[in-house]
Amino acid sequence: MPSGTLVYRPPRGPIAIPAPALELTRRAAPLNDSAMSTATLKSLFGYKAWANTELFGSLARLPEQHAEQLHTCIRTLNHIYVVDRLFQARLCGEPCPFEATNTTTTPSLEQLRLDVEATDAWYQRYVAGVSDAELSSLLEFKFTDVDAGRMSKEEILLHVLTHGGYHRGNVGQVLKSLSVAPPRDLYTRFLHQSEPARRSA
Repeated sequence: MPSGTLVYRPPRGPIAIPAPALELTRRAAPLNDSAMSTATLKSLFGYKAWANTELFGSLARLPEQHAEQLHTCIRTLNHIYVVDRLFQARLCGEPCPFEATNTTTTPSLEQLRLDVEATDAWYQRYVAGVSDAELSSLLEFKFTDVDAGRMSKEEILLHVLTHGGYHRGNVGQVLKSLSVAPPRDLYTRFLHQSEPARRSA
C-alpha cells in the first residue's frame, strides 16, 4: 500500500446518541412507518448515479503524478461500492458477497466505475418497483463484524444514499488538496440539470 494512503476503518461498538435526538428520531420515523415517497427515492438514486459518474470522470483526468492520491480515492469509492453490494444482498435476502466493508485488493478505476454503474442501475430499478408496504418491512441481518442489525428497507436505502454522499465528500477533499476542483455534488444541481424546466418558472 502506498505511504500516506488513508484506510477507512469503521468505528466499533455502540455510538452514543443524545437523548433528545434519539427521541425526535423515534417520533419522526418509527420503524414500522414509511415516511418517504417512492418518487423521492427514485430521484435521490438518480442523483447518486449522476454524482458517481461525474466523480469518476474527474478522477480519470488526474495526472499520473497523483497516483498515490488516486489510489486513496479508489479505496474510498471501493468502500462505498462494497457497502452498496452488502445492503443489496440484504434487501434481496441473499448471502453477503463480501466479508468486510472493503476488499484487500484494489480494483482499477475503470473496473470500479463499471461495477458502480451496474450497482447504481440496480438500485434505480429496485426503487422504481418497490411499494410503500415493502419499504416499511423490517429486515434482520448481521453486519460484517457480526453485530446484529435490524432496519426497514427504507432505512437501508437512506443509509446507502447518505453513506455514499459522505464518502464522495472525502474524495472531494483529496481533490481539493491537489488544487483540483471536485464536481459540484449538489442535489439542487442535479434536479435543475435533469429538469431544465424548473428554471423557467
